[in-house]
Amino acid sequence: MKKKQTKSIAGEIVAAANEKQAHNTLTLDIREVSSIADYFIICSGSTTRQAKAIYDEIEFKLSKDRLWPLHVEGVSESKWVLMDYGDIVVHIFDDETREYYDLEGLWGDAPKVEF
Repeated sequence: MKKKQTKSIAGEIVAAANEKQAHNTLTLDIREVSSIADYFIICSGSTTRQAKAIYDEIEFKLSKDRLWPLHVEGVSESKWVLMDYGDIVVHIFDDETREYYDLEGLWGDAPKVEF
């Protein structure tokens, strides 16, 4: 993924998540606080079924552009689905799991990105 495209792709991911009614969607620019990625996208589904639907929509939309995650975890339970696109890491939670792990608090120094 080219660096100048990364923010645009992050915007596509947010749009795909929102198409499946993801809530509390948050994009963090973590370039200044970590070298593991450029952006974290964090969103929630009210249920594990909705979290899975959000995952499916993101994968479907990005696969149209021949972009596939390098690694995926948590799809079977869908309490915390992690999609690693290299420069972008997507975290899809059910509400309870998101509150428990509080990634926003852990990465609070990272600036928020609006789309």
